[in-house]
Amino acid sequence: MARYLVCMTGASGAIYGIRLLQVLASGDGPCPGAELHLVATKWAERVVLEETGSPMASHVAAIGDGRIQTHDPEDLAAPVSSGSFTLDATAVVPCSMGTAGAVASGLSANLVQRAGAVALKEGWPLILVPRETPLSLISLRSLVTLKEAGAVILPASPGFYTRPSGIDDLVDQIVSRIVDHLGLAMPGAKRWEGRGEE
Repeated sequence: MARYLVCMTGASGAIYGIRLLQVLASGDGPCPGAELHLVATKWAERVVLEETGSPMASHVAAIGDGRIQTHDPEDLAAPVSSGSFTLDATAVVPCSMGTAGAVASGLSANLVQRAGAVALKEGWPLILVPRETPLSLISLRSLVTLKEAGAVILPASPGFYTRPSGIDDLVDQIVSRIVDHLGLAMPGAKRWEGRGEE
């Protein structure tokens, strides 16, 4: 059975993490029956509330009770803190620059940072989705370090070639790219197929 970890931090863009969980948990999604784990920092929970008007727990419940196993971000004894608890991939969505800098520096002060370190040392996919802009030189250097260590850096910067009709389309474009890098395919994803002369 496939097993994925989604981590959410205090960066703006909580909708990306929530939508990723919805897609992965869907019975007709890209990985039906997969085991899903979630670590959301306290600031992620604050951002979720600010940006959606609902607490994180209500989103998890709406996706499906028991479908997602949640872990306390301060519990460094959680299963996902060990490389022996094999994951098919880890995605940090959204990824704050503080988290990116911590993982790039080898810190493991909380479970999200530890999960990032474990993914890098074990060599399984680690997808980081920063949303902050502009980026300082320090942040850019952190991202380069993470890329050199094997992480995928996937900024939440949607394209417009799909001619999105609203926010949901923009969010789904980024989520579909994350799903691609999990080694899956998101049903209904809009992809560039070229366009002839008009």
